[in-house]
Order: sequence, then structure tokens, then C-alpha cells
Amino acid sequence: MLPLQGVKVVEIGQNLAGPYASEILGMLGAEVVKIERPEGDDARGWGPPFHAGIATSFHAVNRNKRSIALDLKDKAACDWLRGFIGTRDIFIQNMRPGSLEGFGLGAEALRAANPKLIYCSLHAFGAVGPLALKPGYEPIVQAFTGMFSVNGSAEAPPARVGMQVLDLGTGVWAALGCLAALQRRHLTGEGGVVDTSLFETGLGWMAQHFCGYFVSGKQPPRHRSGNPKLIVFQAFDTLDGEIVVAAANDRLFAKMTAVLGHPEWGADPRFKTNADRIAHREIILPLLEGAMREKTSAEWAEALEAAGIPCSPIHDLAGVEAHPQTAALGIIQEMPGYDLRGIGLPVSFDGARPATRQGAPALGEANAEFGAPVPKKG
Repeated sequence: MLPLQGVKVVEIGQNLAGPYASEILGMLGAEVVKIERPEGDDARGWGPPFHAGIATSFHAVNRNKRSIALDLKDKAACDWLRGFIGTRDIFIQNMRPGSLEGFGLGAEALRAANPKLIYCSLHAFGAVGPLALKPGYEPIVQAFTGMFSVNGSAEAPPARVGMQVLDLGTGVWAALGCLAALQRRHLTGEGGVVDTSLFETGLGWMAQHFCGYFVSGKQPPRHRSGNPKLIVFQAFDTLDGEIVVAAANDRLFAKMTAVLGHPEWGADPRFKTNADRIAHREIILPLLEGAMREKTSAEWAEALEAAGIPCSPIHDLAGVEAHPQTAALGIIQEMPGYDLRGIGLPVSFDGARPATRQGAPALGEANAEFGAPVPKKG
């Protein structure tokens, strides 16, 4: 039995953050119904690549859902939707701020009708404050939170993180907030309002940087592959490529210097502790870099792993897919109804990962099943 079996969720979401939040709940067993405009979620067209006429970006975050197409300009459709939400446990939305209130779909109205409802909103900048009504997308909020300023190499301009870390991370926080509110409802009988945002998620991911900044007053330096607070914790050029090494404490550093054939570096008082190595980075890093160029990535990986030092080649997607560890976890799953695979939920229960029970829904395929009014054409 999946943990959320019997929980009913309705989503009015678009793009990534809101849909990912409800997909997480759906993967955990909840019944999720996605409400879409007559033309569908914008993300259906976010391609190429496409599969079965739907962008793969949409497939990735809309599994285990049913789709109802509604025209909210139609009063009958709005009336039906308010009644439908009244039968659900959780409502998730990430629409433009303030846009749902005019349809009677705001938190105050829906919770007045159904006090047990958990109403979850995903915002760009937060539920309150001068930017509460400001829309925002991933790269805009990455820039706003300071993430650009700490990403990329010191020699290059600031850069964005190369995945939708705020959209997907906010989806995770939303799902976690819904689960916490559901547990509170078990205790009190009352639902509640859950708010999160891309901005808050970004600040959360930046917590370590801000903590250091609050003490030092200094902007942390950028590093292409490493961590400016740790040595050794970065990529090195080798004879035939690159390898990432994380000798992230003093014991591992000493072991690494022995593997490199220079145990004297590990005993050198300038390099004994991480703080010492940071203070003398201009000396120690060139020494390490020169030694690492003497062998291939495979040779270093074998030697470092034998000494218990964490390291990894820099995989592309094909390399990750082909690795036996990926296969052992069984995290790549088929999407029923499509000749398509995706990444499953990154959590298991009693040794079993929740399955993808259904691929992304066709637009409006569940209108008849739930008795929803069909949008008028044209």
C-alpha cells in the first residue's frame, strides 16, 4: 500500500513547480486531478523534444494524474470546480498571483466552504512583501537570490545552475508542506494554508553562503567545480580528462597526498588542516593539479577509491544511464501508455520504489469521468 492512498488532490498548475509538487503526491499514491485551460498547460508545448505530441518536460512532471479541461470564464465550470475542490483533501496552485481569487478559488473562499482543505500556493517571490504579486521564472529568481553570483568559475561571468533547481525544489517543499499540514489535520481536524516560493527555496539553498556572509561580510568566491571553503573538493585535469575528488577532511587529504606519491604534503604544517590549506591555496592547489595530470582519470579513480577517497569521473547522461548503480536502484521507470522512460521518485519504502502507474494524461481525458463541463470550442 502506498503511503498516500486515499488522499485526493486537485492541481491548477502550470510549467514545473506546481505540477511537480502534485506529481510527488501522486507517486506516493494520492489521486491527483489536474485542471487545465482548454488549450492545456503551457508546458505541453515546451519542446522539442516531443513524445506523442507532448513535450518531454511535461511528461516528466505530470505522471500519475488525470486531466480535466475547464474554461474558468464559464460560470458553470467555476461552480463545478468549487464543488469538486470541496471534495478533495489538498489543492495545489501556482497560477499568476491573485488570478484565482476572481473566480472564487482563493484560499479564504475555498477554506470557508471546506475547513479541512489544505490549500497550497507556490509563488515566485513569496506570499507577502512588495514582490508578492510579481511573477518570476527560474533564471530570474536564480539571479535575484544571488545563486548566479556563486556559480561558475572565478574567471568567467556569473552563471545559472544548469537545471530547474528552484522550480523542482519548490515543488518538493510544497509537497513536504502538504504532508505536514495533512499530519496536523489528523491531530486537529483542520486544514490550512501552505505557502512556498522559488525565492524562499533559493535562499534555502544559499543558507551556507549566507551564514558565512553574515559573519565575514564578504561575497563568497566562485569556483567552477569545487567549494571555496574546502580543499580538496573539486575537479582536476588528468592525462586524458577530468575527475572530481572530495578529500573533504584532514585524514582524507593525507591519504590523497600518499596516493599522489607526495606524503610530505600531508605532513607539511602549511597544509595540515583545512583552514591551513585554504590559507595556502595558491601553493597547494598547483601542486595537486600538477600531480593529477600525470595519470589518466581511470588510473586515478582506481587508486583513490582503493584508498577510500571519494571521487568520480564527470558523467554525461549516457554515462549515468549505463552505470550499474543506476540499474541497481531501479530508478529509471517506464511510463505506462507511452514508449518513454523517466526518473522515478527518489525515495523507497520497505525496499520498494513507488511505481509510475500512469504516464502524463491527455488534455481533458477525465472530464466525462468526473462529470466536469466540457469547454465550448472556439
